[in-house]
Amino acid sequence: MKSKFNRKIKGLGTGLLLAAFLLPAFTNAQESVQDNQLKFARLLRLVESYYVDTANVTKLTEDAIVNLLGELDPHSTYISKDEVDKMNEPLKGNFEGIGISFNIYKDTLLVTTIIAGGPSEKVGLREGDRIVDVDGKNIAGTGLKNSDVFDLLRGEKGTEVNLKIYRKSEPGLLDFKIIRDKIPIFSLDASYMLDQSTGYIKLNKFAATTNEEFETAIKELKQDGIENLILDLRGNGGGYLKSAIEISDQFLSNGKLVVYTSGLNDPKRDYNASSTGEFENGNVVVLVDEGSASASEIVTGAIQDWDRGLVIGRRSFGKGLVQKPFFLTDGSMVRLTTAHYYTPSGRCIQKPYEDGVGEYRKDYINRMSNGEMFSADSIHFDDKLKHKTLKSGRNVYGGGGIMPDIFIPLDTSHHYSYLNQLRRKNVTYNYVLDFVDANRDKLKSKYKDFESFNSNFKIGDDAIADIVERGEKEGIEKNEESLEFTKDNLKKELKAYIARDMFSRNDMYKILNRDDEAILKALEVLENQNQYNNLLVSTQ
Repeated sequence: MKSKFNRKIKGLGTGLLLAAFLLPAFTNAQESVQDNQLKFARLLRLVESYYVDTANVTKLTEDAIVNLLGELDPHSTYISKDEVDKMNEPLKGNFEGIGISFNIYKDTLLVTTIIAGGPSEKVGLREGDRIVDVDGKNIAGTGLKNSDVFDLLRGEKGTEVNLKIYRKSEPGLLDFKIIRDKIPIFSLDASYMLDQSTGYIKLNKFAATTNEEFETAIKELKQDGIENLILDLRGNGGGYLKSAIEISDQFLSNGKLVVYTSGLNDPKRDYNASSTGEFENGNVVVLVDEGSASASEIVTGAIQDWDRGLVIGRRSFGKGLVQKPFFLTDGSMVRLTTAHYYTPSGRCIQKPYEDGVGEYRKDYINRMSNGEMFSADSIHFDDKLKHKTLKSGRNVYGGGGIMPDIFIPLDTSHHYSYLNQLRRKNVTYNYVLDFVDANRDKLKSKYKDFESFNSNFKIGDDAIADIVERGEKEGIEKNEESLEFTKDNLKKELKAYIARDMFSRNDMYKILNRDDEAILKALEVLENQNQYNNLLVSTQ
């Protein structure tokens, strides 16, 4: 009994001793913050009172905050009060407005799609309508910008906006009164069956509604007989940590670690899978590239570390830092890095940033110049950062993104330069806007659904000739060799954009993905169960 009591006293003594060491350090840190806070406030007062010219103290403060955060890491950022709501909107999963997609074309606001179930659909707005007046203010031919459109058409749910519409089939302007409502922002771009057993889902971000969207999609694919899933996270820059954990949970069985976070002032925290998951058994392939970051890398890392599926593509971005939002006194906000996150095997995939933000942002250029985008052999990992997957013991690495199990090189043929010029000048998409605008009724009459359109609609050489002519008017000289090489690709792209405007984004991807190299490789691997299984086994 005495021994047990002594152990308690010793344990208490150790705790008191640790507190004695930590308390002065904490106190010193607090005093340092207070001293520097007073120092900076004193400087601002001096500038305001004695500086030779007029000084914008607010701007000086904001610039100082930006520079301070830039010294910490590349992902701690300052967001002004005006930018806070706009920044949060895409991740919240909805905004409040009238429910249209638009394009400013020939200095006119052109309605390209009507969001199903939204306020504009309910009052009868149509694709191809031109909004020329908003609440009595003419907006046609006024140099309208996207930001102007947002300011005019978005607003609180329940508020009213009055529009005047020009519609080609009508002799005069049409009046519409629209009551704004919540409009969904979807993070799932496409979901469909690639063949009888393999489904495809593409996510563009990890937002508040992503898990719900994913569950709806996977349940529909199950009705179509899905056995394998290709999850496309290429170009997905991330989003909410919570959403990444929820999506990972769809693939992992109960209790498996998804990710853990740890920081100096943020104690280690584990995030584990639950007992519910819509796709815990079928074969999985995740597609990634240099644009797959943050939340995308959490999902990919969890699937790879548990040998739950294969990763195909190119090395991911390499963001392993967690940011938390903190509001400042004027309603502005800082997103401050508070922790690193680690995949289940214990690797942090954050790429180095010791040389500063400028050098950090050159990473893509450096990958191009060292040949990494074209050959897996050009990628070298430090053996000190080697980890083992948790089921079969395959080698994986931290310290700079997630390396795929199967590498797909970037197609950088110089022949695409001509096509890229046409894209950059909006020549290709403006052709689509004109074509659909002139032929919408005829197309809808002839092609009742996407399947009919996909099987029977062809882009002719006359369309290519028209685009070449439009390009020349924009100062893009015709490149015969490049055009011959990229003609089929250009026709596919035009058809896909027309499908998007006539049907849906989902249908656009059905056309664009038709000969996608990464998807074709994934299908090849999934068709051979032995090959799939062997790639998930260690060869070390």
